Amino acid sequence: MTDTLKILITGQHGQVSQELQARLQSLGELIVLGRDQLDLADADLIRQQVRAHRPGLIINAAAHTAVDLAESEPDAAFAINAIAPGILAEEAKALGIPLIHYSTDYVFDGSKPAPYTESDTPNPLGVYGQSKLAGEQAIAAVGGQYLILRTSWVYSGHGKNFLLTMQRLLQEKPQMRIVADQIGAPTWAGTIANSTRVLIEQWQAGKAGDWGVYHLTAQGETSWFGFAEAIGEQLRAEGKACADLEPIPSSAYPTPAKRPLNSRLDCTRLQQQWHVSQPQWQDALHECLAQQH
Repeated sequence: MTDTLKILITGQHGQVSQELQARLQSLGELIVLGRDQLDLADADLIRQQVRAHRPGLIINAAAHTAVDLAESEPDAAFAINAIAPGILAEEAKALGIPLIHYSTDYVFDGSKPAPYTESDTPNPLGVYGQSKLAGEQAIAAVGGQYLILRTSWVYSGHGKNFLLTMQRLLQEKPQMRIVADQIGAPTWAGTIANSTRVLIEQWQAGKAGDWGVYHLTAQGETSWFGFAEAIGEQLRAEGKACADLEPIPSSAYPTPAKRPLNSRLDCTRLQQQWHVSQPQWQDALHECLAQQH
């Protein structure tokens, strides 16, 4: 009988953490540290917590994800997104255990005409992307066993995200204008958690691929307008009110932080190295919507 795997998860109420908690329960003992137990801006506390629990795996599902707010509070964004991951990597390496960390399409500027691969050079447009890239670099500098999983356009039935916002606004307003020139793959947090589980199982079975940076999103692509249309279709199918949607360019909806126009991430390497792939974004959306009822 092998010892139970202790999995330390940072972040408690975030979209990805919630889905991880639901899906990793049967893999071992979950130690979930929310903001009240672990302030990621406190480096000493991070070290104390990891050393007290001595986990067999660390999953960093906590981040400063307020993209526009990050522009006005870069120190907070960098403390959580850049410094903390490096400390977690150091502690994981000292224990000889893997670290799984989530990153973002925002490390790229979105100017490439094709989907981004892991070998493309990052060039973040704003503070959020800069802080997330710095976190990736901090982990890589430490080395050891790590997976940095870049994802995009994360939504779920919990927390604050595009799906829940749209479900509310589409029923409240007669018309809505939605950005149609940013392209990406809406990725359900449940999909991210499912793929994370398979990665852990592969590692446990001695079938790990290479450690490093990987892209992990749903398959397919759409715009925010296309995503909103798909959400609206579901509302109409349920006989609910739904706004008329009008596509607009990003330039008509200025935000403090610039968004990449192309957020598409090529996930081939994850499939090749770890035999992990994700469903089409529409299929995952339908599964997520089915779980809301």
